[in-house]
Amino acid sequence: MKHKNQQQAKVTQQLKYLLKNIADFDEKELEKICSCFKFKSIKKNTVLLSEGEVCTEFYYIQKGCLRTYFLTRLGNEKTRFVTFDCSIGTALTSFISQKPSFEFIDVLEDTDLFAINYTDFYNLNKELIHWKDFYQRILEMAYSFQNRSFENLVTLTAKQRFEQVMNTNPILIQRLSNKVLASYLDITQETLSRIKSK
Repeated sequence: MKHKNQQQAKVTQQLKYLLKNIADFDEKELEKICSCFKFKSIKKNTVLLSEGEVCTEFYYIQKGCLRTYFLTRLGNEKTRFVTFDCSIGTALTSFISQKPSFEFIDVLEDTDLFAINYTDFYNLNKELIHWKDFYQRILEMAYSFQNRSFENLVTLTAKQRFEQVMNTNPILIQRLSNKVLASYLDITQETLSRIKSK
């Protein structure tokens, strides 16, 4: 029990550190925010959200990996976003609108995370001025990420996209399967294998 409490305190500090890096929260605000997050330990290959379901949770990943992806009309997976240790994420469009998602969220590794539900998330938005700043910042980050992804897709070759990931975010290459990495780069597994072999 003592070890569990120590682990919980460590994770809470990590979450507080991430929050303070995004917005100027004071300690009282951080305590209130952290009390809204509930711990979950989830096994690899679990589907947290399926297409057509409403996303009701926002996640802080303490350790592990979540993937957000969708299916094309031909049934091919397209990985939009991958979330690793000590970071945040969700199917943001569905979470904000509370309408059915066109995306899936699955668990690529055994994962420990903390989840805040939609009601608590938006209650904090009403109660804490700095939570509004936090919310605006994550929306800006999501918008910038999507723009960069689109720009890379239309301006870079498959090899250039791979090299960019290798230089700026090598954890994707280290921890993702070829199938998932190829769907993230929007190339075939065969193309990825050829690029890796050169």
